[in-house]
Amino acid sequence: MDDTEKQLLEALAMQEQLEKKDYIAVAEGKMNDRIASKEEIIEALKTVSDPEIGINIYDMGLVYDIIQDPTNGDVLVNMTVTSPMCPVAGVLPQQAADAISQVEGTNVIEVRIVWEPEWTPECLSEDAKLMMGM
Repeated sequence: MDDTEKQLLEALAMQEQLEKKDYIAVAEGKMNDRIASKEEIIEALKTVSDPEIGINIYDMGLVYDIIQDPTNGDVLVNMTVTSPMCPVAGVLPQQAADAISQVEGTNVIEVRIVWEPEWTPECLSEDAKLMMGM
């Protein structure tokens, strides 16, 4: 690899790093006298689909963590997107937060885009792999 190729690769890596913005979405849930189950939150996340692929974000393997506070119903979701250049990276977190906010027994919902670990097709659920013919 010559110096020009090396510089080009370094510039591309820098551009990709700049594209990895922090996206955080917040929504207010429907708190009542019980805390929502993790299964209810997952079902809500399954109503949000990646518009390019048409598969929900949970089965796409984009949701990495669902962390609930058992004392007050707060929910933190760490998720990713398929690529740092994903055009819906700024939209999907809010869609996910809004979907969770409809679940009874949730309080403050925060959804964050994280970049590590990087998403790969191995993250797909078995159902999603079947839908994609894999």
